[in-house]
Amino acid sequence: MHDTPDLADRHDAVCVIGAGGSGLAALKNLREQGFSVDCYERETSVGGAWNWRHDRSPVAAGTHLVTSRPLTEFPDFPMPDDWPDYPHHSRFLAYLERYADHFGLRDSIWFGTEVVAVTPVGDGRWDVTTRGTGGGDERIQRYAAVVVATGHLWSPKPWDVDVSGYRGQVLHASACKDPAQLRGRKVLVVGGGNTGCDLAVAAAPQADTVWHSTRRGYWYAPAYVFGRPADQIAALLQRWRLPLRVRQWIYARTVRLTTGDGSRFGLPAPDHRPYESHPVVNSQLVLHVGQGRISPMPDVVRCSGTTVEFADGRRVDPDLVVLATGYLPRFDFLAPELLDADADGKPDLHLHAFARRHPTLAVVGLVQADGGLLPVAHWQSVAVARWLRLRRESPDRAAAVQQQESTRPLRSWVRQRMVPSSRHWFEVSFVSYLRALEGLLERLERA
Repeated sequence: MHDTPDLADRHDAVCVIGAGGSGLAALKNLREQGFSVDCYERETSVGGAWNWRHDRSPVAAGTHLVTSRPLTEFPDFPMPDDWPDYPHHSRFLAYLERYADHFGLRDSIWFGTEVVAVTPVGDGRWDVTTRGTGGGDERIQRYAAVVVATGHLWSPKPWDVDVSGYRGQVLHASACKDPAQLRGRKVLVVGGGNTGCDLAVAAAPQADTVWHSTRRGYWYAPAYVFGRPADQIAALLQRWRLPLRVRQWIYARTVRLTTGDGSRFGLPAPDHRPYESHPVVNSQLVLHVGQGRISPMPDVVRCSGTTVEFADGRRVDPDLVVLATGYLPRFDFLAPELLDADADGKPDLHLHAFARRHPTLAVVGLVQADGGLLPVAHWQSVAVARWLRLRRESPDRAAAVQQQESTRPLRSWVRQRMVPSSRHWFEVSFVSYLRALEGLLERLERA
């Protein structure tokens, strides 16, 4: 039986958990608002999911951004002008490292330290239990607030097909880092999101055979429209406040004129309208299907022996199944009720950021936007920092802002009519969500 660790009171300091892009933004903006901050990172360097050397990183060797540079960079730290529109992951990691160095963030980060428990102790304060990832004693420190920035793309979503009787190799996409793993193999890729499509495209020139199984049809958007990155055109249409139906028509028309009708090549037709599922940016998939390098397949119903059977009765014999079935959020150090999580584990947070019953608990980066994450994480963390500052300086005014925010309609920041799936739990419209954060910041300034 271990002795209870000694408690160290950090008084008005804030604890940030994670030193990926969202955690770095939280650390930087909290310090700019005058807070002392301790940031805990289980790995030995910054970058989070974008540091592919980390065990939990989902990034593969050929991964590039699927959102363009201007919509992905921090507002106060632009990427170099001579970088490509869609940088390689290695450049993006270098960008995060430069951000950390430019703002002098590393001296506030405890590397190789994981958080094992976060417990409320009354009056909005929290006991945070940590330990070294290499072992050692646990340590408890008390903080005025906690900001969680651990990301939600590191805990693989279990596949709903039993593979216990299957004799081939099964890998999750996060373990498929190098195209060399696919060379000369008969590969089945399961999953139709950006990761699944990227893996199928990466396998096409390497593997002997590639099958790509999707549960539904998707809109495969081109990376460029009229010579500009497609996400910039989409954001422009949102800023013009065009009605959703009009934007859906423009999107569908653009896909038909560029990528084309995928059903001609055997791809299933989309079972939803544009913007009702997270966009898939991959026009190369259709090319490889058209060349016969990738065979589209429906949903998998069973795996047995060396055979995989599909919903239409077809059977194939892959020797490698790669699961691009997505991820689920995990906050093992928090009791689910602190985030008002439902039975499936989905947190219920205001603006996907603020715990509804715990004003000093926030999550940064828990969004899936049709634009880059870093601008969202930046403005989220600015809002969190200013909210905590107001709560410290004037609890009554902070309570008034909280009351006003509780009346904000959900439709003002959540994308409507999404395909029911855990993939869309945190889906937001990039432009509308930033407008919602702007409204919160204006209320905080007026308070």
